[in-house]
Amino acid sequence: MLHDLLPRRVEARRILLATIFSAIGRGLTLPFMFIYLTKVRDISAFTAGLVMAWIAVCALVIGPIGGWAVDRYGARRVVVPMLLVEAAGVFSMGLVHNVALAVGAATLIGLGGGVIWAGVNVILSSVTEEHERQKTFGLNFTLLNLGIGVGSVIAGSIVDIKQPSTFQLIYTLDAIAYLIPFLNLLFMRGVGQQLTVSAPAGQPAARKAGYREVFAHKGFRRLLAFSVVMTISGYAQIEVGFTAFAIDVAHVKERVVALAFTANTLVIVLAQLIVVRLIQRRSRTRVLALVGVIMGASWLILGIAGVVDGRNAVISSIAVIASAAVFASAETLISPVNPTLINALATDELRGRFNALGSMVWSISGIVGPVTAAPLIAGGHAGIWVALTVGGCLVASLLALSLRRLITPEQDGLEAPQVEAVGNPQSVTA
Repeated sequence: MLHDLLPRRVEARRILLATIFSAIGRGLTLPFMFIYLTKVRDISAFTAGLVMAWIAVCALVIGPIGGWAVDRYGARRVVVPMLLVEAAGVFSMGLVHNVALAVGAATLIGLGGGVIWAGVNVILSSVTEEHERQKTFGLNFTLLNLGIGVGSVIAGSIVDIKQPSTFQLIYTLDAIAYLIPFLNLLFMRGVGQQLTVSAPAGQPAARKAGYREVFAHKGFRRLLAFSVVMTISGYAQIEVGFTAFAIDVAHVKERVVALAFTANTLVIVLAQLIVVRLIQRRSRTRVLALVGVIMGASWLILGIAGVVDGRNAVISSIAVIASAAVFASAETLISPVNPTLINALATDELRGRFNALGSMVWSISGIVGPVTAAPLIAGGHAGIWVALTVGGCLVASLLALSLRRLITPEQDGLEAPQVEAVGNPQSVTA
């Protein structure tokens, strides 16, 4: 099955391989930043939350600039230096001793991350054929989660809040892991070039298309609306809202929350490859609509744990773990379809901008999550939080269904695209 899902070109396979190593590095630090800032560096919980949200703010600000730069100079020229920027931020985070240094490190992490994800998507799209792109993005998401899971397990056996050096070690290893995709792209000179060429000599250059043309695309505007609503109602809530609800409302133990996130990762890793095969040649808009329904169901299941309210520890625990697992099944649907649909709507001239806006939406989750879930749940309005998340997911489903009439059947994945002729792989550039 894995062999059937692998893209044809070796460049794409190398990018996927680099994803594993960089994801392991990310997994070393991702679950522990809040603990590190509060327990090791003695930064208040409120300030630590702001530092983490600042990463998302920086990514959101740099996103449009990164999209313009990718279209103007080529994805490889932009992504390669930004990998070093984020690596510097990660390494610096291990050395912080006060809030100012933490903000500085967070700024570098946000600036790098706000450009890299969209740029890599552009490169990966350029080195895969249209008919295999959806499978490739799904496989990339699987490897990302597998790497993060492995990294988290490794870090869990290393870190000790009484020994700051253990946290410095995992941040150093995370920074080193960025060198793998850096070196990989540095020596792949045949990919990531500018997708469009200048006007021939002697002919007046036409006005360069920009974000105005991107936002003029009705289909992409609707897809962007779906992504924003889905992100706010889904991904924005999984890290803060889910944990807060499970601990403070369902009254389960911390280890149950850890098991829930483990179940989430296992479902993604085990089911993703099967899912990408099942959704081939199916309507992408209907798949996205199904994502909203499933994510809404996951919040309802979590609500059951809240209704039980710890009176039956077994039922509460099962509901919390099941909620995370069901949420993961929706992730296996959206991860291959969303980036594939973005690139199906994008033109070569504006591919960087399309992907930048698509990636910016996910940065919103790092900002919206803490400022929506925490006040509602902490203020005793957990029922309202569940109702809003479920309602938001269903609205996202309706937006996805309405998108179908704005795009072509081929863009919707219902008609097989023309398969590119097999030629010299080095002749195809991003």
